[in-house]
Amino acid sequence: MSFLKRLFGLGGDASEGEGASTGGKVAKEVEHKGFVVRATPFKEGGQFQTCGTVSKEVGGVVKEHRFVRADRFAGLEDAVEVSIRKGIQLIDEQGERLFN
Repeated sequence: MSFLKRLFGLGGDASEGEGASTGGKVAKEVEHKGFVVRATPFKEGGQFQTCGTVSKEVGGVVKEHRFVRADRFAGLEDAVEVSIRKGIQLIDEQGERLFN
């Protein structure tokens, strides 16, 4: 149940929940094909979980797609690099369809 509480923002310990490792801040940001990929891994169960956003300005409006993957790593650096790679993979596979 605690997973669902954190997922929907219904409580939980901020030291273990999403954004705890980076304080909700972007750990790394890259541009790819006009999109911006931001890595925002968070600490979960003593490891860092793959998480990030892909955004792009479309028609004067910034569209954003958030992704979380099951991949977990002992070190923050590994989680950041995989988060960036996953974001780039999403762009290459789906492009602007991410925002539909």
